[in-house]
Amino acid sequence: MPLSRTRVRQVLSLSLPIMGGMLSQNILNLVDTAMVGRVGEGTEGTIAQAAVGYGSFANFLSIAFIMGLSVGVQAIAARRMGEGRPDVAAVPLNGGILLSILIGVPLSILLYWATPLFFPFFIDDPAVIAAGVPYLRARLIAAALVGVNFSFRGFWNGIKKSHIYMGTIVIMHMVNIGCNYAFIFGNWGAPELGAEGAGVASAISIACGSAIYFGMGLTQMRGFGFLSAWPSAEVLRGLIRLALPNGVQQVFFSGGMLAMFIILGLVGRDEAAAANIMITLLLFAYLPGMGLGMGAATLVGESLGRKDPGEAMNWGFDVARIGMMFLAFLGLPMVVFPELLLRIFTQDPNVITIALIPLRITGAVMFLEGVSLVLMHSLFGAGDNKRVMLAAVAYQWLFFLPAAFIIVQFLNGGLLAVWLANLAYRSLLGLTFFFLWKRGEWQSIKL
Repeated sequence: MPLSRTRVRQVLSLSLPIMGGMLSQNILNLVDTAMVGRVGEGTEGTIAQAAVGYGSFANFLSIAFIMGLSVGVQAIAARRMGEGRPDVAAVPLNGGILLSILIGVPLSILLYWATPLFFPFFIDDPAVIAAGVPYLRARLIAAALVGVNFSFRGFWNGIKKSHIYMGTIVIMHMVNIGCNYAFIFGNWGAPELGAEGAGVASAISIACGSAIYFGMGLTQMRGFGFLSAWPSAEVLRGLIRLALPNGVQQVFFSGGMLAMFIILGLVGRDEAAAANIMITLLLFAYLPGMGLGMGAATLVGESLGRKDPGEAMNWGFDVARIGMMFLAFLGLPMVVFPELLLRIFTQDPNVITIALIPLRITGAVMFLEGVSLVLMHSLFGAGDNKRVMLAAVAYQWLFFLPAAFIIVQFLNGGLLAVWLANLAYRSLLGLTFFFLWKRGEWQSIKL
């Protein structure tokens, strides 16, 4: 059945602001990298960039669970809106804020103290460690506020006000860039902190975002129960039940990516460089699928709140069709102009040659990622987070990574063979999400 214009408009009105906010984050990451790279003279910029790169990865692993609160807040808030109970839609947001403080504050203190102990596990370069430890410590100070920000994001998306999330994150990024200019280079009377200044700027921007969100909540969202209807123990348990699998999944996914680069490093530096470029392109191309998926999560949760599982099922499949078209379009340049895309990132002819065929194949099957990403988030919207996590971790760590190691270590395979195994794992994962959605067991989950 063809999609109606009304349904397409409804999906895009929810998803486009989310995509815009995520694109803004990617642009900020590029700006951060470029600004830090201008620190000092000679190799100082390279050291600062490496410190920020490893520090950002360590920060993500440290606070993955807190960021996962967004998924739980969104699912429960959308369910309450569908039930016709908007007066308690902010209760999961209140719970997310409470958990962010209860978990984030002691976590910040513990990790701040332990940073010099665990940072060398990521890299053994003394200069990078010396720059990376203060950067990571500055980021970790804001751990609780990261949870607060992500909880608000889940709430705005859950009540179909994703434009508020986009507008706020754009302001945060402008603050971040301004503070980068001040604290990295010592402008406007600020101390010159180098890489640490980038961490300070990130912490300030996160605090700014939290202040904006609280201001909006107090002035516009009291009718939703913001800071007036406190969460019960049942709501808090529900948030933890939804956030924990998501956080575990993100940690294992990131760890799996790191393991893949280590395995490809056994083949050669050029293969690892080619894989890094393709991953960068893929993560950019995933943005529409993730944005559409978050929109689908809200529509699914709202339909289940109205006790209409059939409509929830239809939303998952309809948005997946839109996601398939979006990502097929984004995959087209990978098929037609792969060399042009690769030359944006490297001029090394050997790296380009190695990446050419894998990138073409990736572009040809990108539409499958559209289905996978949307149905994964649809399952999140229904509260089926545990099975999503189990499938994602099992396929990556029990199938793909062992296969990649065998290909490289025992079969003398290169990037193409490893990449085909990666695409096979991603395709199997998408097929699993399709069958989980089609079977409909998620329809009986209570939130």
